[in-house]
Amino acid sequence: MVEQKAWKVNGFLSIVLGLILLGLDIYCFSTKEIVAGIILLVPIIVLSSGFVIVQPNQAKAVTFFGRYIGSIRESGVWLTVPFTVHKKVSLRVRNFNSKMLKVNDVAGNPIEIAAVVVFRVIDSAKALFDVDDYEKFVEIQSETALRQVATKYPYDNFDTAGYSLRGNAEEVAAELARELQSRLAVAGVEVIEARLTHLAYATEIASAMLQRQQASAILAARQIIVEGAVGMAQMAIAQLQQEGIVELDEERKVAMINNLMVAIVSDRAAQPVINTGSLY
Repeated sequence: MVEQKAWKVNGFLSIVLGLILLGLDIYCFSTKEIVAGIILLVPIIVLSSGFVIVQPNQAKAVTFFGRYIGSIRESGVWLTVPFTVHKKVSLRVRNFNSKMLKVNDVAGNPIEIAAVVVFRVIDSAKALFDVDDYEKFVEIQSETALRQVATKYPYDNFDTAGYSLRGNAEEVAAELARELQSRLAVAGVEVIEARLTHLAYATEIASAMLQRQQASAILAARQIIVEGAVGMAQMAIAQLQQEGIVELDEERKVAMINNLMVAIVSDRAAQPVINTGSLY
């Protein structure tokens, strides 16, 4: 099914014409012209059967004895083909919030995930006649696409390269939107946006994964601290030698580097020890 325009004319003209015919019909019955009155009832019935009102951002699909003959998208009052059925479909932008789903990521870790889908109908014929219930179709296909995308990536990349659900939310959302569009095109639905609204480890592994994340964060922080401490120790020794403040042999350099590293790298405040004697 492909949407097409239905035949229509200005509905206000049909209202005026109908009122004129109704007035003539009443006049005929009042003057005992029964036959003329009955004859005038026929065009009145024909006009009323083709009368349709279309709201803003709404479409009316017109079917004539089971055959689709077109849709009316323009808002207002219209007169279309008589003895037709008018099925309405909303063209407004809508949101669908998926339920929180429990799936396994590519590494087999159980995660909880949910998304919001922003969509609208762009083809009223497909939405009404190619699927049974396009709103239910959007709901089921959205959850199916979300499951498929979630199983393609890990929740987080700790030491490996590549996309992850937590670290690449924009890329994952874009892929989810593309996957949804390919699935919902048959229903005449356009996916405007898809975003993850909830992402977390399942409760049974959340504690263990949190410890792993904390350990990774501590290791990364320690690495930065050590790199900075080495640089500061090198800079201190180079500056002392350049200005000629003290003469440092290799043993004194090792002792100074050791003290600086302990003071900088330690996660607690360093306690200074004053040496009143000689290093030797």
